Amino acid sequence: MTTPADVRNVRDPELPGRLLAVERDALIPLLRGRAEEDFARPVVACPGWTVRDVLAHCSAALTRVVERRFEKGVFSPASNDRDIAERAGWTNARVLDELERGMTGAGPVIAKAGGPLDAVALGEWVHAGDVREAFGEPGAYAGAGLPYALALLAQVTSARGHLPLHADLDDADEPLRLGDASGERPPARYIGDGPTLVRLYAGRPVEGASYELAGAEAAELNIFGD
Repeated sequence: MTTPADVRNVRDPELPGRLLAVERDALIPLLRGRAEEDFARPVVACPGWTVRDVLAHCSAALTRVVERRFEKGVFSPASNDRDIAERAGWTNARVLDELERGMTGAGPVIAKAGGPLDAVALGEWVHAGDVREAFGEPGAYAGAGLPYALALLAQVTSARGHLPLHADLDDADEPLRLGDASGERPPARYIGDGPTLVRLYAGRPVEGASYELAGAEAAELNIFGD
């Protein structure tokens, strides 16, 4: 695996859209080929949610982006629950149709937003991994989108001034630098594979994974936590 060229401190406005497009082309055919009962499977990373709930949340979030509806409290837990409830009467096929439209149309809007919405695309990709994991699919947080997800992760953590980290990835040609390296804190060091790094930053379980992390606690990396 290779990661896109130098992603340090320079925002690529097209990167979120590219990640969504790559993931759309991999995820939507997988979802359309699943049995109806598979959508009721629980998602470990999202306690209390089924696959159907995660997909409804993802499709609603992207629709909000496409339609530029960002009222107060958007993307809060209460807002997410309302979005899922509003789609309770929809067929699974209708949810997937909305999700596919959102993954196609959100990229240009995110690009023009200047950065604040970049993490939405990253979160969508992580949730796709959550769904694949619920299905028991191998490489849940890997696949064709991983290089773009890692580049976007670097972009988001840099913009947020997150703690600096130097990642030597087993499955990449070049090291990845994440967070804000301009501060006084020396960079933490990660050695391991890309999917495990994504899991750490997304607050997903990493039990059984082989990696090294020095200079930071795993909980400090989570960018989606409270």
